[in-house]
Amino acid sequence: MNAETPVCQLLQRQDADYRGWLWVAPPRDAWLEGGEGMLLAGDQIVLDAWRARDRPAFSPFADDAPPVPPGVVLFWPKAHALGEWWLLWLCARLPVGTPLQVVGENQGGIKRVLKVLAALGLGCRKVDSARRCTLFASRLDRVGIDPDAAWTSFEAEGLSLASHPGVFGHGKLDEGTRLLLERLPDVLPSKGDVLDMGCGDGVLAAWLARRGLATTAIDVNGFAVEATRRTLVANDVKGEVLAGDVFTGLEDRRFDAIVSNPPFHQERAIDYGPAGRLIREAPAHLRPGGRLVLVANAFLPYPDLLERTFGRFDVLADDRRFRVYAATHD
Repeated sequence: MNAETPVCQLLQRQDADYRGWLWVAPPRDAWLEGGEGMLLAGDQIVLDAWRARDRPAFSPFADDAPPVPPGVVLFWPKAHALGEWWLLWLCARLPVGTPLQVVGENQGGIKRVLKVLAALGLGCRKVDSARRCTLFASRLDRVGIDPDAAWTSFEAEGLSLASHPGVFGHGKLDEGTRLLLERLPDVLPSKGDVLDMGCGDGVLAAWLARRGLATTAIDVNGFAVEATRRTLVANDVKGEVLAGDVFTGLEDRRFDAIVSNPPFHQERAIDYGPAGRLIREAPAHLRPGGRLVLVANAFLPYPDLLERTFGRFDVLADDRRFRVYAATHD
């Protein structure tokens, strides 16, 4: 089976025995998913794909840890601070001397890995480059930095929010979310079950729970799920936090309201897929009279999706950058 993505195509051409290796934060690629390695990832879509093939797949936030591998390949993410966190996690948990390879797209900043590894005192050599990607090799060692140090917190809307590299709105409140919060009191029920779709750092979930609503939060990003759990604890409020792709895992659940600042970026490309699924599938998860309330960049084509799905919708706010939409399920 041939690799599908450029980074995996670069790896496939190596004269290396990757059997049993640990693939860390990789993209979806049938060559990996059909191979003999193990997965470590925070992306629920990738985790679900591996598990659907009965392949060993692990989350860094789960209690079960992967067996010690003969080597590790880290797929360098766009968020460099997140890549640094993965390095610290691996150095802290795997044996000293474990072979490490780091691969990524040149356009995604993979060449910065040389400086990152040098700052951690890890040697590094370039192995190969092709398909506008580069592969480096090193070995894991103890670096004396706790990966938990990457977790920070900040205050917004009277809430203490947990923050981590790679989570939407890292270290600050997104302006679209701020606009959404200004309008929510006018359209939410005084009681009932509410879903925060794409919970990020948990600001919406904590805000909803603080108002006494029975709150469920879901995100495909395991780092966001962990951030939301920490945010709820920090604010002494309760809520259910789940890892899932849009409504995956919520098939039989109905809510009185769904609120969201849905993602549309997938790495460097614009992706309407998750938001489109959110809008199209929302009626099946709303009770009669329940509302979908979301905020989005003003240029995104959500009005057409909302009208096709709900028949009509309201624009609650428009500051030319962001719009807040509300649609009611009859």
